[in-house]
Amino acid sequence: MTQLLSSNLGYPRIGEKREWKKALEKFWSGDISEAELLKGTKEIRLEGLRKQQKKGIDLIPVGDFSLYDQVLDTAVMFGIVPKRFQNNGGKTSLETYFSIARGTKDAVASEMTKWFNTNYHYIVPEFDDAKPFLVENRPLTFYKEAKEELGIDGKPVLLGPITFLKLGKGYEHAEFPQLLQAFLPLYIQVLQELQDAGVNWVQVDEPIFATDLSEKDLLEIKQAYEAIAKAVPEIKIILQTYFESISSYEYIVNLPVAGVGIDFVHGDSLNDLREYGFPKDKVLAAGVIDGRNVWRQDLESKLGLVETIQQLVDKDRIIVQPSCSLLHVPVTKKTETTLDPIIKDALSFADEKLEEIVSIVKGLQNGKESIADKLEESKQAIEVLNNSKYRKKTAGQINANDLNADRELPFKKRISIQKEILGLPLLPTTTIGSLPQTTEVRKQRLKWRKGDLSDREYEQYIQNEIEKWIRIQEEIGIDVLVHGEFERTDMVEYFGEKLNGFLVTKFGWVQSYGSRCVKPPFIFGEVSFDKPMTVKESVYAQSLTSKQLKGMLTGPVTILNWSFVRDDIPRVDVLNQIAVALRKEVEELEKNDIKIIQVDEPALREGLPLKRDKWDEYLNAAVHAFKLSTASVENSTQIHTHMCYSSFGDIFDAISGLDADVISIETSRSQGELISTFEENTYDKEIGLGVYDIHSPRVPSKKEVTENINRALKTIPANQFWINPYWGLNTRREPETNAALKVMVEAAKEVRNVQLVTVQ
Repeated sequence: MTQLLSSNLGYPRIGEKREWKKALEKFWSGDISEAELLKGTKEIRLEGLRKQQKKGIDLIPVGDFSLYDQVLDTAVMFGIVPKRFQNNGGKTSLETYFSIARGTKDAVASEMTKWFNTNYHYIVPEFDDAKPFLVENRPLTFYKEAKEELGIDGKPVLLGPITFLKLGKGYEHAEFPQLLQAFLPLYIQVLQELQDAGVNWVQVDEPIFATDLSEKDLLEIKQAYEAIAKAVPEIKIILQTYFESISSYEYIVNLPVAGVGIDFVHGDSLNDLREYGFPKDKVLAAGVIDGRNVWRQDLESKLGLVETIQQLVDKDRIIVQPSCSLLHVPVTKKTETTLDPIIKDALSFADEKLEEIVSIVKGLQNGKESIADKLEESKQAIEVLNNSKYRKKTAGQINANDLNADRELPFKKRISIQKEILGLPLLPTTTIGSLPQTTEVRKQRLKWRKGDLSDREYEQYIQNEIEKWIRIQEEIGIDVLVHGEFERTDMVEYFGEKLNGFLVTKFGWVQSYGSRCVKPPFIFGEVSFDKPMTVKESVYAQSLTSKQLKGMLTGPVTILNWSFVRDDIPRVDVLNQIAVALRKEVEELEKNDIKIIQVDEPALREGLPLKRDKWDEYLNAAVHAFKLSTASVENSTQIHTHMCYSSFGDIFDAISGLDADVISIETSRSQGELISTFEENTYDKEIGLGVYDIHSPRVPSKKEVTENINRALKTIPANQFWINPYWGLNTRREPETNAALKVMVEAAKEVRNVQLVTVQ
């Protein structure tokens, strides 16, 4: 390599206006054929490549595109298909591929969990009795496509063997070496075929290397990459890490690969480089543009960062790139035509980040004067926003340090008061909060947003939906009702539209899981409460029933973790601002006689730093913020929270420290594995373990739900246990929702009767 190169690690797969999502959902509903789906998604994929080519990126990733999830793609590529799904021993059909991710009426979908500390979800590979074989060389297929269709000599992307296997399940820790040995020949075959096709660079993603690694891990990593280097000596592998600095830096950077990709945005990578140096026979792919946030970068500062790196690594051995795949940010800001220019100028989405990378390379090669206009633009945009009214504290803004974060009475005394007032049965049933958002609900919301429906007409429509579902819940026999959240789009976006300091874009979509895309709000200024956000709908719903109704809020940690957060002040300061604003909303609900208030924190664990030595600081801040938002209520008001996709054993003490009266947690996709955490730890508060999965259309049997309940009751006393689905029901259709809830209530009543007899 004789010149500085620009590179990208991955591009958003959804299209500028979610064309990918729309194609998938049309296919699933039978409106288009498989051929039409593949044709449409190919065009989306090629358009992403064209953009990168046009922007001037030297190393363009290929094979990062997916019809659902890149981890699932890797599993299917190696023939890893769970036994409960059809597998004919050859290429996995598209129907089977989607069945693994979404489930069928006869088979539960594979578990889904968070991709490290992001809001992206991957499908967990199941390695039970795995006999892997290479079904198709996906990276090679996409490499050939890019070369033949667009003349792009791309950089194939491959999920590395260590990360792929570590993220899976179905084997004991001691079996990992044998499993790795079974897969290594297949990885070598993939790389050999790429080498034979004339591929120059291959990006092998190993983000697991940014987590804590044991000595045993390091030995297995070394053996694996030595085997690959011996078998495929000519192909140039960039061992790509991201989301944090590398653990065991000296060890990893000396593995037998041509280059190492390092995140210089998150963690302490520059200190590692200064202290330990970098091998003289390798290329350093420096991730200097933040791939996880939407704010424009100070190009002067980024130029300085790369110049500092160049003092430690030869200039001709550096590649400039984002810190991670751009999968985690929206596609382009050009479609955001209604934003205040002060804010829009300070934004940078995927397409703009590519331009920033190319500008840095140009500035380093040709001198700063060659990009003088770009330097001035970035400087001005950032300064104008930082000095604007948006980032000035408002008069009367409450300081979090001035507020108490503890309930008046401890849980054991509070719960006695609550049980007497609420009058709920043993094993009370409820749902997590949202109910089906039908096509008609979305149509009416869109008409209202366009001005085709008046505020009063829209409000009346929402009230009609609330009343309809209050009656349905009463008929089914649910004990604690919800209003259904029909007025809400997304559980974070909704609050982003109501709180000061937030904005919501028109097309700022990112993939969360499968075809589910979300628009994370942007926290661009000082956060504060404006006016009640949920009171009107909750009070109306409660007026329709004599049963208890839950007020529904999203918690401060989740709002922070599922938003794009301003980067000019510490995140913990923003977190506490959100908590103070939500505290006011909780108080407003209580004032209006809502006796149960749920403050959801599904994203609490996903924000954990990848390195354990940073956990305590994060968890302490998270617990404090939750308590700050809920501590001011009366002892008789019951606080609930909901969590999902979490390895709760790691954060059990923090969960208890939230001091919520009731928590609900998902267990269905993990087949009850979470319950083992509660078998090993004593939890003294009330808890609901999700008893059926809502991410697939299948309706569980009463036997299945009853078994899930009874297993939990072996560990958790019946007087502490609540029964609920694993997650909100907004993505489900009405018939399957009604049927599943009826099964849940019937199972609950059956188990309740047995428990009451046992107690007597």
